[in-house]
Amino acid sequence: MSDLAARGQTVVLVRKVDPATVTLGVGVAGAIATAIVVVGPERILGYQSAAWHLVLETVDACVALLLAYLVYGRFLRANRWQDLLLLQGLALLGAANVLLLLSLVQDDRSGVLDLWLPPSMRVLGTALITAAALLPHRVASWPGWRRWALAPVAVAVTVLTVGVLSQQQHLPRRGDLGVPGEGMAASSSRHPALLVAQLLTLVCFAVAAAAFAVQARGRNDVLLRWLGPACVLGALARLNYLLFPSNQPDWLYSGDVLRTGCYLLLLIAAGREISKYWTSRAQTAVAADRRRLARELHDGVLQELAYIRSEVAAFETVDESRVNRIRAASERAVDEARELVETLSRTGDEALSAVLRRAVAQIAERHDVVLELELDDSISVDPSQSHALVRIAREATLNGVRHGRAEKVTVRLGRSKTGCFLVVSDDGAGFDTEVRTPRRGEFGLVSMRERAEALPGTFDLHSEPGHGTTVTVTW
Repeated sequence: MSDLAARGQTVVLVRKVDPATVTLGVGVAGAIATAIVVVGPERILGYQSAAWHLVLETVDACVALLLAYLVYGRFLRANRWQDLLLLQGLALLGAANVLLLLSLVQDDRSGVLDLWLPPSMRVLGTALITAAALLPHRVASWPGWRRWALAPVAVAVTVLTVGVLSQQQHLPRRGDLGVPGEGMAASSSRHPALLVAQLLTLVCFAVAAAAFAVQARGRNDVLLRWLGPACVLGALARLNYLLFPSNQPDWLYSGDVLRTGCYLLLLIAAGREISKYWTSRAQTAVAADRRRLARELHDGVLQELAYIRSEVAAFETVDESRVNRIRAASERAVDEARELVETLSRTGDEALSAVLRRAVAQIAERHDVVLELELDDSISVDPSQSHALVRIAREATLNGVRHGRAEKVTVRLGRSKTGCFLVVSDDGAGFDTEVRTPRRGEFGLVSMRERAEALPGTFDLHSEPGHGTTVTVTW
């Protein structure tokens, strides 16, 4: 038996970074950058570079539309309201960037449509993103209309365009709002409506950042983990636009850089979403193959093992001790085959508590022992972790029943201040952990420890002669 297993030594537990921590860290970094611009010795608020502005607007437009396309795929698969609203909000932001991009390419200085339409689209787009962040996990009740998910976006763009064109005689142009590069004096010439639009988008991005960070903590969704930090940079970009308004499309300001940082985080989210999609496709193919193998094992190997176990009883009068050993080996083989069939046929979205309950209940029923369960249904793990934890629970239960002759087994699954835990204890004979005991199932103990460390997590084994055994796994 391994000394680490016997003495309960632990390994370092590696955890994923909390989404709220990432969001806060990005916010602090962006706030520091904003403060540097505000209190900088020369107060360089911007510089003229049409080429760089063209590059940034191209990146922003491409990323927004790419992520909107990916979210559209999510909506078609899951039919969730959150994906629908997020799709429409990103599409509006992408369309706003496309309009600015066209004004740069065409060198349009008229400054009516491209000055007033993009802010209007951004206000509506960020409002939809905020609604998506605040909306609970609900499924849309009209699946037949999913192909028309972008129709409201087209209608909104059309209405806003018509409204701006109808009022173009009363709206100021770029030349009426001051010349960039004049420092803080340029802020006083900004139109109040544009300042209000920037303030509304700032508030929407800030609320969405907080809501997405909270949702990401409770859901295993790689897209949500990056939406919070991206919205934080979006809010800080709007704050920079309020402090240093950008009135000309060929001038580059700090707000433009922070806004592009927001879209680069969205690009990371898009990459993670693509990776998740192809991983899920591969897992679906593997699951189908596993179910096929499970059927083959159940109809072939398991049936033959059960037949061998039943036929061994006919030889009891020849050599009882040998027959008992063969019978025990047959029972172990049947248990392992059943566990393999159960594992192969298990779906990846089944709760850990349900899988544990079924696995240990089968053993308790087969060996006629009392089973006590305390399982937290809210604990969620990935499929590989679920498989490892179930194998540990089965091995610990079987060891207590077979070797310790236990009459009662207790299985607990819960949370603590440091993480989650799985505890399997029995009232069996127990054993001395300092003594090497191959009969106790040396490889089983080593296997449990290795599975626990691979979670990653810790493995502890406590046992005393006459006082049962307790196996504890934390992760």
